[in-house]
Amino acid sequence: MDNSNNVITLSLSVEDARKAESFYEGEMVENANPYVAWAAKHDGTSIVCFSKVHKDGTQKVVFQGENPIKEATIFGAKEEKKVEERPFIKREKTSPYHFAPQIGSDEVGTGDLFGPVCVVAAYLDLKDYILAQELGITDSKKMKDDYILEIGPRLVKEFAYSSLSLDNETYNKVHNAGTNMNAIKAKMHNKALLNLKKRYPLARVYQDQFAEPKLYYSYLKHEDEVLDDITFSTKGELAFPSVALASVLARYSFLRKMQELSKKYKMEFPFGSGKDADEFIAKFVEKYGKEELKKVAKLNFKNFKDLA
Repeated sequence: MDNSNNVITLSLSVEDARKAESFYEGEMVENANPYVAWAAKHDGTSIVCFSKVHKDGTQKVVFQGENPIKEATIFGAKEEKKVEERPFIKREKTSPYHFAPQIGSDEVGTGDLFGPVCVVAAYLDLKDYILAQELGITDSKKMKDDYILEIGPRLVKEFAYSSLSLDNETYNKVHNAGTNMNAIKAKMHNKALLNLKKRYPLARVYQDQFAEPKLYYSYLKHEDEVLDDITFSTKGELAFPSVALASVLARYSFLRKMQELSKKYKMEFPFGSGKDADEFIAKFVEKYGKEELKKVAKLNFKNFKDLA
């Protein structure tokens, strides 16, 4: 394992976090971030403890540098199995807290019968990364929707991002014209990424891979402008913090739009495309009719095979 490319996050009880602070006494470094309780550096590894005490009574401590696992193990990383390793971008040795600026993109809503397809590209620099860590940003599928809705207003205020949404009435027209879901996603990702890349030209670009790169670019062959300097990764939300943030922002956008649908039609729209969705179709058609259904659902889904 090349630990120089890893950042490790460990959850410690308040008491253990204080013990860690005492352990690094004399090696403390200044950190002006208001969300950081203390920061230290030991043998080429930076240690940052965040101020927030979570509901389970823990504080997050981030180890980053030449050998983070060595430091994290001191505080029970292996025994407690609370350690999370993430590939980290190459750092400049002159700054222990350097984080290479990056842009990541992800999408939500492609597996849901109701609700739009939402694609977001998000930008992260070091300051943003520390805040994202403090807020517990990870793959949105691993986060509760209630929490995403809670922090969503702060995310859209604190972070730079580009958000695109395709409502289902438009989706159905585009799909019926011969553009499949992956092609739709590719075009939305490309546009969102271009929007941010123009604002932050030096940032590296990452994408949660949903198609092989060659196939992805084939979907874009008729586009006027294509961003081609992209690193693709399956499970990109766990590999790159910017992709994780994009996934959470996309989920927040999707949840808000589902709330708007429910409010407009005075019916609670279900997520996914399973049994709940099948049952909802009948109720919706009975109340609003089949033509209205075409405005709120993805008609190419198998849920409509028995719908006349």
